[in-house]
Amino acid sequence: MWEPVKDDRYAADPKKGSGHNRGVAVDLTLINLYTREELKMGTGFDNFSDTAHHAFTNLPEEILQNRLLLKNIMEKHGFKALDTEWWHYYLPNAKDYELMDISFKQLKNLKK
Repeated sequence: MWEPVKDDRYAADPKKGSGHNRGVAVDLTLINLYTREELKMGTGFDNFSDTAHHAFTNLPEEILQNRLLLKNIMEKHGFKALDTEWWHYYLPNAKDYELMDISFKQLKNLKK
């Protein structure tokens, strides 16, 4: 992700690592449990424009409410929001956890 972006507002320099490869960050959205459709959030994941920022308010009220709902749920459970990505949440003190460089195949084998 770093090579095409090289903007630390949106991607982590692999030399420093990120919350994701420390196991304390997650990218997510909400779905409607009845329709199983994703709620409208105004952009898709990994949209590197101002529209994805939490402070961007030039959006329909439904989208603003959906983003606020996600933020409130995550913050209630101890996660912090990344200002530039509505979908990215992390636990504080990420530097307290070691960087991991584990492939998906290795993770799968850990369960065995």
